[in-house]
Amino acid sequence: MNITFSEDKGIAYLQFSKKDENFSCTIEDLESFLHSHNIRYGIQRDIVQRISTNPEEYFFNRVPIAIGQPAVNGIDGRVVLTVDLEEDRKPLEMADGKVDYKDLVRLHNVLKGQIIAKIIPPQPGKSGTMVTGEELPFRPGKEAHFKVGKNVLVDQEETAMYAAIDGLVTLTDKGKINVFPVYEVNGDVDYSTGNIDFVGTVVIRGNVLTGFTVKSAGDIRVVGGVEGADLISGGSIEITGGIIGYNKGLVSAGKNVKVSFIQDGNVVAGEDVIVSQSVMHSNIRAGRDVLCNGAKGLIVGGVVQAGERVVARTIGNTMSTATAIEVGVVPELRNEINELRQELRHLLENEDKTNKALYLLNQLANNGQLSPDKVALRVKLNATKQSHMREEKKIKERILEIEKMLEDTGRARVEVIKTIYGGSKIVIGRYTRFVKDPTERVTFIYSEGDITITPNL
Repeated sequence: MNITFSEDKGIAYLQFSKKDENFSCTIEDLESFLHSHNIRYGIQRDIVQRISTNPEEYFFNRVPIAIGQPAVNGIDGRVVLTVDLEEDRKPLEMADGKVDYKDLVRLHNVLKGQIIAKIIPPQPGKSGTMVTGEELPFRPGKEAHFKVGKNVLVDQEETAMYAAIDGLVTLTDKGKINVFPVYEVNGDVDYSTGNIDFVGTVVIRGNVLTGFTVKSAGDIRVVGGVEGADLISGGSIEITGGIIGYNKGLVSAGKNVKVSFIQDGNVVAGEDVIVSQSVMHSNIRAGRDVLCNGAKGLIVGGVVQAGERVVARTIGNTMSTATAIEVGVVPELRNEINELRQELRHLLENEDKTNKALYLLNQLANNGQLSPDKVALRVKLNATKQSHMREEKKIKERILEIEKMLEDTGRARVEVIKTIYGGSKIVIGRYTRFVKDPTERVTFIYSEGDITITPNL
């Protein structure tokens, strides 16, 4: 008989190396055989007994003869927002019972000093036991850290985050939490308002007309539509109506763009572009997903690029209008990782200088030659060193995260809920596939050096 182990020694397998009809053994023989192979824990007594009474039953297959206790990995800590980011969307009811249909969007503003986020600490894991009796280590849960944006304060323990001003909680690129003041326009952005450039969140209860610009460090909410205008936001952009771009203007958001339709428009989002109806003859670029899977869910003409997925009900049309869908393209991430590496280099250089200065001060301290101003400098340098190390850890974690995302073309896919027509072109990473005939309910993925089509389940 042979004994083999799983990689983590969590299971031991027994297998007969040859079948011998005259083979026989007692329970004690088998147990001492297992013992001689260092198996001390989780022995399957019922199987041991059956082998001793009926060995030929086990001549042809490998059987788990001992099963350890698996380790339970820890659960990562996480940041939880204590405020609702989704606004109420029902008309405002007046005291006299009348309803104001113009006041459709009401925002969940927070007050200065209000708690807006907290950290749920990681949960410890639990060690398991190998079949050899040794401890099977667990992976501990990772600590969560706040990504601190503008106008927020974090308590000393770094477990709670508070608003430093009255305003609106807004998530910007890379998950930073901010509180921005709110600027509201009760009507269109036109010659009466002029262009808007605001440090906070902008709410427009009308349309944004051709040629005007709205810039915001926070979110932009437009209750009407957007014509050939520029909307540039550090957070997300939500447009209740649609975008008619006239092939000029740009809608660009650090996080998401949510809109009912896009026609002849240019749209860029750090994360997702979510369209409820249709994308026609437009240039769209999303760091993560482009989702156009509502009741109409049509993408036709233009170029749609996404870091991970494009999901649409229909792509192209019966007239074979040229429509390009590209996934697995994340230029922003490549730029970010280069910037982070530069930042890390800079940090390490500064840390080296700090360490050298500290070394000299420590030498002086050992010889009792430290003047009061040098003592203060030493305290300051130690604090700088700690802050550098914390910053360095965060940067290294983010670099690792991005490297994994760039490697993973396995997530890049184009999902067609209904039909994709001829004239469409699918690009995944460096590979291209042209669609010649209408095809229904399929997903395009990259597999073994080519783009393959799999049917949707």
